[in-house]
Amino acid sequence: MTRMEVSLSPEHLDAAVFDLDGVLTNTAGLHEAAWKETFDAFLRQRRPPLADFSQQDYRAFVDGRRREDGVRAFFASRGIELPEGSESDPPDAETVQGLSRRKNEAVQERLRCDSAPLLGARALLQALRRADIRVAVASSSANAGAVLKATGLDSFVQIRVDGVDSARLDLPSKPDPALFREALQRLEVEPTRAAIFEDAIAGVAAGRKAGFHTVIGVGRGQHAEALLAAGADMVVPDLSVVEVL
Repeated sequence: MTRMEVSLSPEHLDAAVFDLDGVLTNTAGLHEAAWKETFDAFLRQRRPPLADFSQQDYRAFVDGRRREDGVRAFFASRGIELPEGSESDPPDAETVQGLSRRKNEAVQERLRCDSAPLLGARALLQALRRADIRVAVASSSANAGAVLKATGLDSFVQIRVDGVDSARLDLPSKPDPALFREALQRLEVEPTRAAIFEDAIAGVAAGRKAGFHTVIGVGRGQHAEALLAAGADMVVPDLSVVEVL
């Protein structure tokens, strides 16, 4: 895809809302690896063993969703119905709650060692704050606060709505726009005065449903094409090509 420059202006925008993993930080790959570790261990125990969890599975059933919803959606795609279990289930329990906990433990270890801002993220957040454009992070991850702190991006973020909030408020997962609408409400900004940055197909669809002024996908190659098909106004390879006027 041809490299492009994208400009944001306070004339049109009062706020910018960002997904976290794969948009501001490198943690999307960490989540994908943790999901693969969790699901493959389960699938290989089946008789006969089932095909391993793939990148296509991650993007179609897991990316952008709350952990429990990702577990349900992925196993439904394989014709497997797991018992729900309870929040007290241990990580080795073959339940929705147990596998969700197992995945969280797998990702926690990776996050402690490998979290970092992606290209252009810090500079863009700084530029938005200088232009008095408010900044929010809306992420389905319950680890969003820890990741922002570990990467030093927390000082630029005024509002955070994450997986902890989603569970407490019982917000449906993307592509439902509830998470983004909650962020906009806390920002006290109308969607027509805000931009959304997303790397997930479900997240782009949610941003379009929420009525954002501008929906910007972050991706490359075939994934960029899929983001455009899902409703992105434009797709950038990373945040370094976005400037604030």
